[in-house]
Amino acid sequence: MAVTEADKIFKEFREHSAAEFFKKNRQMLGYSGAGRSLVTIVHEYVTNSLDACEEAGILPDIKVVVRKVENQHSNNRYAVIVSDNGPGIPKGYVGKALATIFAGTKFHRHIQQRGQQGIGAAGCLLFSQITTGKPIFVKSSTGRGHAYSCFISLNTANNKPIIENMVDIDEEFIGLSVEGEFSEIRYESGDHGVLEYLRRTALSNPHAKISLVDPSGQELVFMRAVEKMPERPKVAKPHPLGLSANDLLEFSHLSNSRKISSFLTDTFARTTPNKVGELKDADPSIDLDKDPKKMGWDDAEKIINAFRKVKWVAPDASSIVPIGEDQIKVALSNILNPDHMSVTQRTPKVFRGGVPFIVEAAVTYGGNSGKKDDDGYSGNILRFANRVPLLFDSGVCAITQAVKGIDWRRYSIDIESQPVSILVNVSSVYIPYSGVGKEAISQEAEIVEEIKLAVMEAARGVQRYVRGQDQMNFNFNRYKAISRYIKQLSKDLGDLTGEDSSSIETKLNKVISKHFPKPKEQASQVNPYLDGAVSDASDKTPVDG
Repeated sequence: MAVTEADKIFKEFREHSAAEFFKKNRQMLGYSGAGRSLVTIVHEYVTNSLDACEEAGILPDIKVVVRKVENQHSNNRYAVIVSDNGPGIPKGYVGKALATIFAGTKFHRHIQQRGQQGIGAAGCLLFSQITTGKPIFVKSSTGRGHAYSCFISLNTANNKPIIENMVDIDEEFIGLSVEGEFSEIRYESGDHGVLEYLRRTALSNPHAKISLVDPSGQELVFMRAVEKMPERPKVAKPHPLGLSANDLLEFSHLSNSRKISSFLTDTFARTTPNKVGELKDADPSIDLDKDPKKMGWDDAEKIINAFRKVKWVAPDASSIVPIGEDQIKVALSNILNPDHMSVTQRTPKVFRGGVPFIVEAAVTYGGNSGKKDDDGYSGNILRFANRVPLLFDSGVCAITQAVKGIDWRRYSIDIESQPVSILVNVSSVYIPYSGVGKEAISQEAEIVEEIKLAVMEAARGVQRYVRGQDQMNFNFNRYKAISRYIKQLSKDLGDLTGEDSSSIETKLNKVISKHFPKPKEQASQVNPYLDGAVSDASDKTPVDG
């Protein structure tokens, strides 16, 4: 048989593992630039620690150590150690948990968590391996003397972990410690460094204690601001709104129900037998007695169209756990110490795929809000997704686009020249990130609109305060301007009338004070605008370090 051109071409046909793909495309995981790569490493391990502690009901105590490693071949080599007090990892799962891409406890579960794809920790190991050739070192204990240590590397050809020197250790602790050595990274200060990332993590997770030992050996500690664990989210069912025909077919093929009617009530949130009846009324041609596994594309499209004709109750908020208004106020007082803040939380909404989400927003003014430089102040946008800070790719993020799409002049706020911080946190079972690096939220229309509404609602609370401050400053400036001439005017009137100039000055001061309150009096008049602000210094918890 003659060899065709197609045969020649397909002699090079190969299958590749996920590890091989990301080995060649590490920038997709966030490893693009020395400073960003270090933050990505810390981000992946810290979010895993927070998830593990919360799922076990443990108040997180997380320590991050970044240490410079002297190396003749590289000036940008560091050791990174992240330790926690969580439940640890059993021996049989440590390789898959820390060194297998697309393996984990999160992707297949319809429950809100920080991690989603099962890439993060394995991506860190892969980056260590391709930049230094070294494995990571792990110590873990699940309690009751079950402590061990080992070295783990990754076989990129088959995406399988290689575990070496697994030994039991005689140490009394519960938790996990991961240590890796990385090159092509750099410790940086500023808005895109590890310290800023951990500062924002502490802000959005006030129940966690987080410490950092930087390359200079200095330890900075963000103390736990609240002693209460956040509520654990419940496993969520998809909401009918936002589903596509393809989504419906995929769910139907996994169903054990015998009829479409029971499949709908068993699989989707807010879908009661009465609601199924409304679907039938919306489209009588829907065969609700049909086996879900035999559902075709036309059947699915009919049901999706019927979904859109029926009124639905909002998604159940118990499947989503945002930061919470009280926790945001405590955290912002702790970190930013603003003169005023306004916090809001929207009701749950649904976006593509029937996935519910909640947006919460805060606007702060004064204190340590905004950014300060030699030219003055400018606003600062603090972006979060499931309480995780987003430091990079701000230009393509739904949060940035929504905030910049607001006419801030309507709220007497100038985010280009005033000390203002805008915090936005999007919480969901599934965050639609724009890339696997998880640094920006995709600009889904429903999410952008909700963010705008949340921020505008918070901005209205600050608007009253800013206007009160402006009025107070205006009155005070008028008072000062007029006061400059009182002494000279009193002297001149005294010369003209023969009266004592000091007596005239006293009378003039009384007239001016009646029309223009003094600063202390003005401050008391502006106090009504301080609703929602934390004004008692005793309520503010300092940050150690």
